[in-house]
Amino acid sequence: MSDIRVGVVGATGVVGTEMLRVLEDRSFPVAELRAYASPRSEGRLLPFAGGEVTCEVLRDGCFDGLDLVVVDVDDPLALEWAPRAAAAGAKVVDNSAAFRMEPDVPLVVAEINPEDLQDLPRGITSCPNCTTMVLVTALAPLHRAAEIDRMVVSTYQSVSGAGQPGVDELAGQWTKGAGREDVLSRAGALDGAVEPGDVWSKPIAGNVIPLAGSLGDDGLTSEERKLRDESRKILHAPEMRVRGTCVRVPVYVGHAMSANVQFKQSMSRADAAAILSDAPGVSLVDGPDGAPTPLESAGIDPVLVGRIRDDDTQPNTIDIWVAGDNLRKGAALNAVQLAELLL
Repeated sequence: MSDIRVGVVGATGVVGTEMLRVLEDRSFPVAELRAYASPRSEGRLLPFAGGEVTCEVLRDGCFDGLDLVVVDVDDPLALEWAPRAAAAGAKVVDNSAAFRMEPDVPLVVAEINPEDLQDLPRGITSCPNCTTMVLVTALAPLHRAAEIDRMVVSTYQSVSGAGQPGVDELAGQWTKGAGREDVLSRAGALDGAVEPGDVWSKPIAGNVIPLAGSLGDDGLTSEERKLRDESRKILHAPEMRVRGTCVRVPVYVGHAMSANVQFKQSMSRADAAAILSDAPGVSLVDGPDGAPTPLESAGIDPVLVGRIRDDDTQPNTIDIWVAGDNLRKGAALNAVQLAELLL
């Protein structure tokens, strides 16, 4: 790659901040960086590569001359501005959900399906949801070996998946709860003893919330539908049966998940461990019996895998535990990896 002119839309968010860090960590050849944020951040200076970049706002012509634009904003903004970046001649990597299920926009994890980048009819490629990303990075090598028939997944998703407001809400509730162990241990019996915040309708500190995302008429949350639909698209397995329960937990960074996975061909604990010990983007922690945690995954690139077990209740089925940094591999790292592949 020669020197690249890069734009980052949503540069002040938790993923945007990580994006700048990953660009620097990977020595991405940035000749020019433009950082876009909301009007309240206009003029703010962001550290990058030993210097600073000034935040600007989205406006007509703001993408002119750029080679690459990475987008990490809410879906309505992405729907408006990602096509405008592509029309200006830039390759676009979108981290929102706006285009993920569009048939003419590839949904790509760098280690799994980079060949899908060969055709970009709209000049846009999408990154999957952070939960899907962490899970399929671990499962794709197993799927290639034996083809997944069905998987049942329970997720343990950190608060940073809801952005900086989620992080702030957990931190504030931990502070308010300090020294109130007696109240928290009887909160269900003491009406109104613990107040919810603005991000979630129930307290997240000292709690788990079995509703991640918005609830649909089918009883699934938006996170559960993303896990199902995006996994099928990435793995090119439209008939794969996927059932998920997505849960928010009081962890700052790092998503984890437990998956019971049934394969069409032979697959055992030993087979899975052998495959994953050499899989790209995956680290098998302390062999198949290891128990990696979200905290151990925070700030590093690989997806961590352990607790691999044979399920003796049905053939060709294993249980597996996966943890990964939702901000890094789950979003920023994959976006930069796709940029490297594109450019």
